[in-house]
Amino acid sequence: MPDAAASLFQPYHLGPTALPSRIVMAPLTRNRADEDLAPHALNAEYYRQRAGAALIVSEATQVSPGGIGYPGTPGIHSDKQEAGWKLVTDAVHGAGGRIFAQLWYCGRVAHPDLLGGEQPVSASAIKITSGQAATPTGMKDFVTPRPLAVEEIDRIVGAYRHAAEVARDAGFDGVEVHAANGYLLDQFLRTGSNERTDDYGGSVANRCRFAVRVAEACAGVWGADRVGIRVSPTGTFGDMHDHDPEETFSHLAGEMDRIGLVYLHVNEPSAGDFRHGAGEFEAAKLRPHFGNTLIACGDYDRERAIEKLDAGDADLIAFGRLYLANPDLPERLERGGPYNEPITDAFYGGDAHGYTDYPTLSG
Repeated sequence: MPDAAASLFQPYHLGPTALPSRIVMAPLTRNRADEDLAPHALNAEYYRQRAGAALIVSEATQVSPGGIGYPGTPGIHSDKQEAGWKLVTDAVHGAGGRIFAQLWYCGRVAHPDLLGGEQPVSASAIKITSGQAATPTGMKDFVTPRPLAVEEIDRIVGAYRHAAEVARDAGFDGVEVHAANGYLLDQFLRTGSNERTDDYGGSVANRCRFAVRVAEACAGVWGADRVGIRVSPTGTFGDMHDHDPEETFSHLAGEMDRIGLVYLHVNEPSAGDFRHGAGEFEAAKLRPHFGNTLIACGDYDRERAIEKLDAGDADLIAFGRLYLANPDLPERLERGGPYNEPITDAFYGGDAHGYTDYPTLSG
């Protein structure tokens, strides 16, 4: 391989999981689950094609029926969903890969049309005012969410624990807690969406409490060395903001370090986030607070990824759009391209087109 790309292809130990390189496939929502919100053969083929990644993080998977936020996204709480995910993990492992399940609860980005008419939930009754909610019959305005009662938080922690058990039984290699991108755990973490005055609001320790409990529940199922967490400290999707992201996420990183999670996956701000007022926040800012693996994600290309690794500012790099369109991305990164262009109108929902039909270098 070219010497310039050597850092991308160094092997790495992610806890007990041996990785052949530093190239991670980021979680990518594709909205192609079946009518029972279970994965199926087409999904298994999609992940099999990308098994050359050092680690695949699955698309976000809701941990209970109430956790859904979009049509066609898979769950990880029923027997049929477990069987569907087993198709995926068998396909990935058969091709020599490794895959973690990303566990998800959407909260206020959902719509009653997805929840049997029920009101979405959040940390506080603060409505998203930008954009619209995706529903089975099209885009509709967001509604004001209902604040979760403490006993409901307890039940959702239990749902994460159950989902972690389903993921284990489905053959995954570990799980990632989704605490990023404006979804429920992020809604508790950040001051712009959390105005609570109980044990889950106010101080940074209180705002982190829900995510900490979820991480501890998953670690109780898997062992902390097979559990990671994803955060987006200055992401703006869903009207998200925080008065002091460095304070909030430094504290959370320290708590994850205390628990012993195997990695911290930091979604750095995108160009869209900057347009909506986000401040800069690089993954390396959390390095002093978290001693295990640091994954950086955020529109990385080959050159930026190499630079980040060579500087020691991350241990692994997660690629999203590039992996979506290039199932053989490690080979392309090794050669320095060329890269397929993603088919944007096939990102969400549909069939094999723009999903499993991207060409590889080998034809």
